Amino acid sequence: MTANHPFQRYDETDDAQFYVQPRLVNHIDNAAIRAATDLYRDHLPAGCDVLDLMSSWVSHLPADVQYGRVAGLGMNETELRANPQLTDYTVQNLNRAPKLPYPDNTFNGGMVTVSVQYLTQPVVVYKELTRVLRPGSPFLTVFSNRMFPTKAVAVWQSLDDRGHQQLVRSFYEQTGLFDQIDVLDRSPRGWGDPLFAVVGRVKKEGRFIAVAT
Repeated sequence: MTANHPFQRYDETDDAQFYVQPRLVNHIDNAAIRAATDLYRDHLPAGCDVLDLMSSWVSHLPADVQYGRVAGLGMNETELRANPQLTDYTVQNLNRAPKLPYPDNTFNGGMVTVSVQYLTQPVVVYKELTRVLRPGSPFLTVFSNRMFPTKAVAVWQSLDDRGHQQLVRSFYEQTGLFDQIDVLDRSPRGWGDPLFAVVGRVKKEGRFIAVAT
C-alpha cells in the first residue's frame, strides 16, 4: 500500500457503506475462537459489566459465565441484534465519532476482538476507554492475522505478527492511562489462525476525562 499516513486505508469511502451488509460469519477459526474465549474467562470474571467494542453477531465470551451487562458497540445493527450475549447495543462508527456513548465508570472490563486493525484513531479511542472503564479494569485487544485489506490501516498491513503486538501495545502506552500492560501469544498449536492479545488495566489515578465530539 502506498499511503501518506500510517492510518490511511485503501478504501476511504464511508465505512457505513462497507458494513451495510451483515456478515454472519466467524473471522477466525474454531481453535482461535476457543483461545479467545479462554482469555475472556481468565480476565473478565462473572458479574462484571463488559464493553464489547467493535462488536458483531458473536462476542466469544464463555457461555457458562454470567456477566452483569454486556454492551456491544459496532457497525451493523443486524449483526448486533443477532448477538445473544449482548444485553444492549449501539451502532456507531468510531472512525467518525470516537467518543463513547456511555457515562464515566460504566464498565469494569472490556475487549475488542479481531477488529483493532480498522481503527483510524486508535489512541483517541483507547483514551476514551479509560473514561468509561472503572479504575483497575482490564481491557483486552485480541487479534490475529486476518483482515479486510481494503479497510485495514496501512501501518497494520506493513507489519508482521510481532509488529502487530508492538503496535497494539503502543496504543495503550501512548494514552499514559493504562498500566500492567501485557502482550500474550495464545496461538493454538498446529495449523490454523494465530491469536495474540494485549491486556492493560486502567490506572487508578490520572485518568482521562473526555474526548471532544
